[in-house]
Amino acid sequence: MYKFFIKRSLDIVVSFVVLILVSPLLLFLIVFLAIANVGKPFFIQRRPGKNEKIFSIVKFKTMNDKKDEHGNLLPDNERFTKIGNIIRKTSLDEIPQLINVLKGEMSLIGPRPLIIEYLPIYNNTQKKRHNVRPGITGWAQVNGRNSISWKKKFEYDVWYVENYNFLLDLKIIGLTLKKVVKKDDVNLSEDQTSEYFNGNN
Repeated sequence: MYKFFIKRSLDIVVSFVVLILVSPLLLFLIVFLAIANVGKPFFIQRRPGKNEKIFSIVKFKTMNDKKDEHGNLLPDNERFTKIGNIIRKTSLDEIPQLINVLKGEMSLIGPRPLIIEYLPIYNNTQKKRHNVRPGITGWAQVNGRNSISWKKKFEYDVWYVENYNFLLDLKIIGLTLKKVVKKDDVNLSEDQTSEYFNGNN
């Protein structure tokens, strides 16, 4: 019952309510990020979702697009804007993904949606992470995130897919909020913070 109806219903209700409650903050961030990023407050990238269906994830843009003399983007730590750095440290950059949740492309809780380039190098077990909707936060994120190996992250992801239920999701939400409040490894995303996955690490 939870997997087939209640989880999706909770995703819709919670996402809608949170978006309404934080709408003044969202407008504030959009304005300041648009100024900091030359009119581009959002970061949009194609990601694989449930059953590897590709969708466009939406996040707040925390880095500018400055390039070196060869036309290559500067290192990540040189492209963070001041407001972007604050937003990223508090995980506020993840809030726009609630739109993805409302559209049915993501869930509040699930394996994080990684980049498309990883799809061809997953093994059969790792591919199971796509049997459910990807999440804004997940079991791997509250168990170490970027301080653990890719192997361990995928183990956590697959374990979640095979065992998730209402109480587990509630626990993940609680642990996520605790990390945000304590500012303890709070950036939920894998973007620009992890070693590139090559199938062997």
